[in-house]
Amino acid sequence: MFSFFKKKKKEEPKEELPKEVIEEKIEEKVQEIVEEVKELEKEVVEEVKEKIIEPIKEEIKEVEEKKGFFSRALEKTFSSIKTVIPTKKEKIDFDDIEEMLIEADMEYEIIEKAMDGLPAEITRKQLRHRLVMLFEHAPDVDLSNLPKPFVRLIIGVNGAGKTTTIAKLAYKAKQDGKSVILGAGDTFRAAAIEQLSTWADRLDVPIIKTKQGHDSSAVAYDTISSAIAKDIDNVIIDTAGRLQTQKNLNNELIKIVKVCSKAKENAPHQKLMILDGTQGNTAIAQAKAFNEMVGIDGIIVTKLDGTAKGGALFSISNQLELPIFFVGVGEQKEDLIEFSPDAFVDSLLDEIYTEEK
Repeated sequence: MFSFFKKKKKEEPKEELPKEVIEEKIEEKVQEIVEEVKELEKEVVEEVKEKIIEPIKEEIKEVEEKKGFFSRALEKTFSSIKTVIPTKKEKIDFDDIEEMLIEADMEYEIIEKAMDGLPAEITRKQLRHRLVMLFEHAPDVDLSNLPKPFVRLIIGVNGAGKTTTIAKLAYKAKQDGKSVILGAGDTFRAAAIEQLSTWADRLDVPIIKTKQGHDSSAVAYDTISSAIAKDIDNVIIDTAGRLQTQKNLNNELIKIVKVCSKAKENAPHQKLMILDGTQGNTAIAQAKAFNEMVGIDGIIVTKLDGTAKGGALFSISNQLELPIFFVGVGEQKEDLIEFSPDAFVDSLLDEIYTEEK
């Protein structure tokens, strides 16, 4: 009852640790924290390496590889511009640059646009900016979240390299881990059906075909239907090589486009025009006509390795205001590279400029 009068039990005095022991414990704790920070630092470095440095390295490697492809593909163009600018320089006279671009077969109207306001002596950086800008009229194309099957319709005149380009696209799709089916829609020429069938055998991909003279739009429909039934990723359909003046064949092309949309909503998802890089203004005129007819989504330029007219790519992109998706740089199935304005321009300027300091 009177417990509060009871004496509190005297607390035992706490035993103080020796100074040396305290310092040792502090040192141990500090060491623990240092080790944790080192471990965290390692994790951060690895994450930065994985998510930032490695992708940048891959991007640089890819650009360098493309520059290598363009350097080989533009050998004839380089030979022609070397007659104008035989030695590399840090700055190059305005008139020499102008003549070089003429030699490379860039249209004079485009040259004027690119060089307007540049100084009497032009640095690599100044010229590079202007040349890359010539490709910026083409709209960005989002190729993510593609429909399945993704249907491409290939258009172009005879001799532009349609059949070989289709084979290259099919090979690339397989390399990317995608399944692909071909449609031999050029029923106008028996040779076209045979050539595409040969490529299908080589690449081990299925092909839908019919006899010469049969309905090409039916081939397109059957190819898409087969892709849907077999869960195939990519459909690539050939069409007859035609000039913009051939009314009957052009009506057939319009019909193929309509039939594709019946087989698969919004198909074809890409209408690609194959242009012969050696043809210059003729190729541009063809593309303009077909674009008005069916609406072209992008360009593939072929035979770049066989011409001194590499500068025509500037005119093609700038005048048509369409993206150049790929460039053909040879006859083998691997000889198709994704077009990069940066890599293309750099490979060109590497031939005439010393490295900037």
